[in-house]
Amino acid sequence: MDSEALPTASNNARRAAQKPASIEVPDTLQALVRGLMRHGDRPAVVQMSREGSEDLSFRALAEEARRLGAGLCARGLQPQTPVMLFAPNSPAWLIACLAVAEAGAVTMPLDAQLGDEELGGVLADSGVQWIFTTRALAERLTALDEAPRDATLILLDGEPEDTRSWRHWQAAAPEELPAVAPDAPAALFYTSGTTGAPKGVPLTHANLMSNLRALLAQNLAYPSDRLLSPLPLHHVYPFAIGLLAPLALGAAMVLPYSLTGPQILRALQAGRVSVIVGVPRLYQALFDAIEGRLRAANPVLLRVFRALLRLSIWLRRYLGISIGRRLFAFLHRRFAPHLRMVASGGSALDGELAWKLEGLGWQVASGYGLTETSPILTYNPPGSGRPESPGRALPGVELRVAPPAEGQTHGEVQARGPNVFAGYRNRPDKTREVFTDDGWFRTGDLGHVDAQGYLTLVGRGSEMIVLSGGENINPERVEERLAAQPAVREAGVLARGDRLVAVLVPDPGARRGTSDEELERAMRAAAEAAARDLPSHHRIARYVISHDALPRTRLGKLRRHHLEALYEDIERHGGRQQESPGPVPIEKLAPEDQQILQEPAARRTWDWLAERFSEVRLTPDVSPQFDLGVDSMAWLNLTLELGERLGVNLDDEAIGRIETVRDLLREVVEAGEGAGGQDPVAALRDPERLLDARRLALLRPPGPLLRLLRAVLARLNRLALRALFRLRVEGLERLPARGPYILAPNHLSYLDAPALGAALGPRLADTYWGGFAGLMFGNPLVRAFSRAAQVLPVDPAHGPLTSLAYAAAALRRGKILVWFPEGERSTTGELRPFQAGIALLLQAQEVPVIPVWIEGGYQAWPRGRRWPRLHPLRVIIGATTRPADLGAGAAEHDEVAQALRARVAGLAP
Repeated sequence: MDSEALPTASNNARRAAQKPASIEVPDTLQALVRGLMRHGDRPAVVQMSREGSEDLSFRALAEEARRLGAGLCARGLQPQTPVMLFAPNSPAWLIACLAVAEAGAVTMPLDAQLGDEELGGVLADSGVQWIFTTRALAERLTALDEAPRDATLILLDGEPEDTRSWRHWQAAAPEELPAVAPDAPAALFYTSGTTGAPKGVPLTHANLMSNLRALLAQNLAYPSDRLLSPLPLHHVYPFAIGLLAPLALGAAMVLPYSLTGPQILRALQAGRVSVIVGVPRLYQALFDAIEGRLRAANPVLLRVFRALLRLSIWLRRYLGISIGRRLFAFLHRRFAPHLRMVASGGSALDGELAWKLEGLGWQVASGYGLTETSPILTYNPPGSGRPESPGRALPGVELRVAPPAEGQTHGEVQARGPNVFAGYRNRPDKTREVFTDDGWFRTGDLGHVDAQGYLTLVGRGSEMIVLSGGENINPERVEERLAAQPAVREAGVLARGDRLVAVLVPDPGARRGTSDEELERAMRAAAEAAARDLPSHHRIARYVISHDALPRTRLGKLRRHHLEALYEDIERHGGRQQESPGPVPIEKLAPEDQQILQEPAARRTWDWLAERFSEVRLTPDVSPQFDLGVDSMAWLNLTLELGERLGVNLDDEAIGRIETVRDLLREVVEAGEGAGGQDPVAALRDPERLLDARRLALLRPPGPLLRLLRAVLARLNRLALRALFRLRVEGLERLPARGPYILAPNHLSYLDAPALGAALGPRLADTYWGGFAGLMFGNPLVRAFSRAAQVLPVDPAHGPLTSLAYAAAALRRGKILVWFPEGERSTTGELRPFQAGIALLLQAQEVPVIPVWIEGGYQAWPRGRRWPRLHPLRVIIGATTRPADLGAGAAEHDEVAQALRARVAGLAP
């Protein structure tokens, strides 16, 4: 059977080829660097900072790179020597990359999140001796057994005075270095390892530049564009399309401050981005964020949006009329006012998602290729009407589809052209495997071509599952159906014997607050619902449940060679993943979460949480409230510790957005170290500035009716406590006649506040109490009681500083404040650690504090008991203590709080 050939160019490409070339693409990366000067002072790189941005012009970029390249050569770097770039994206990364090209050496970009085993293998295989990296990653490199001991490490984030900083390697002026040949190696990429250990893929200057030349000839982007590439540049797709393409065009490349949602959004807006170079997971997250905002604003608005989107897609799909940009103008203004095109690569773009993006009014360009093909083989330009296809062959590329192998229904896609590499580094056996006898590169992907030349891919040949009955199953199809179920976050499908099985990762919302049996039922229902949309032989026979993310590459591809071991491990433990305490290893997190933890502030926060909550299985999906027990004043303690230990201050608005550890990490990155919030002590010195008129009303004395209610309730409370619980009070004479001062009692029972209230007697009229808002302000009747008793709402999960501002304002007005420093009732009868809020109040208002011990509350009415027991109560009032006696002003807040705790504990009988 003859192979099926693809045309080498589409009609659009042929028309473009007839036009004079508007972009001159040189033959080597070195020549590309030297040609950057012609773009002058136009911005080449726009680096977003926390609040603004900083431009690096083409002239400055070229000069910095050429000086560094000259300096490297002067210190011994030889042509064609591999130089590793092991660091996150940054302007310094770009300069180092271009400097390596200028020097005629080989750029070797490497994933900064690569696991130790794979990293060691790459270091051994490449034999690299020159490494650009960061201070933190340099420590990791030197700790590896496989690390080259005599390697030259150059820091991209080194301080100016550090001799290891890249700036110390620059020559005083650029020098004319020997030109490199197009057939010389330009870059060495290591494959992401979806089916095995990473393999070295050398690409020549001719490989990369021929592919770039053919792509730019399609006129998809222009010098006036500003491209956002939030992807790591160690992968050939963002390296070629997100870096080399804008440099060749003379277009600006926008680097976001961080990869959190708000910073990506800010980069789109403030960076005036017109083109995004991304992957399908990014665009799915963007679309989900749009729907999420609309859902939160108004569910009716979301239904209207979906109806209008269906109309827009239908008009675009069947009549060729695009109304999305006008129809959803409000979304474009809010999310990305300048964005016109989204380019997708790295993995297959789902056709339904592509139509949604088109329906919203954006142009969608997609393509297909591999690291070994530099990388583009086919492209699908905007307006093709075929977003479900990766498109047609790029000019200069030849594709054919081989006859199907035995047991398969589709043949393998094969390619040849100037962009195809010559073979793997140090792997002649693998090289022989991926080339046919007549020199065509075997992509490993199965597919077919229609009459118009459009390619359709049906899966990787190595990943296709063939059952004994001859059925060919693409696991991605089954995984998509499973992951579409609300209870399932993601799924990985594999074969066991002659049946399909799966690893299912539950959605955190479906998992939280459910028993093992309920979760099992939810997963079974999801599997059954997915089966209804699949042929019988595509249905899974068994599944296991993993609470950790499935292993994926940085671009989101499933690492299937890790999936079988994961399945077997979970199956050995009864089908449920064993969750040992402690943090999930970072290499096992989802790519997006790994990316967040590349931010120093996020990583320090993660490490601190792992230390503080060492008894808990820490994952990004963990809820601080439900899983870590961070409620009431514990939120305040967390945020204070973040400020003191990590230099990160979160304001009340940021705290209100936090539902998971992932949200906390993102807010920390947004706030930044040493920024983001206000100094709480300074703010609490003038607390009324933090309270609006509605909140200030709670500090006004209650009216006549509420005062009468308070007097009646106080009398009844005193009588009940003395008659039923034989209340005794010791040390009452130690209380000052009037405020301001703080009473700091232990907290064991619902009876603590009534007991202390009965002990205070006439002083009750000038006493304010801190009370949990969820309990004391839950309904109108309880709110009336709280208003009469002068209870101030404490709701730290949504505003710890505001809660403290109530207390500080009461003290500033000369009142007595009762504050339970533990934050919540003890569950064991033991005195819990004191939260830092009390220390903040003492430092800000500088009022005396009086320790109080309430004895018998735990025996009378412990936490979890429905009704109280009649057990004697005793209130012991300690000596007045000045804040300075506790170290306020000199020690950290936590130390002050624990010094007070020691005084309270000292009162215990």
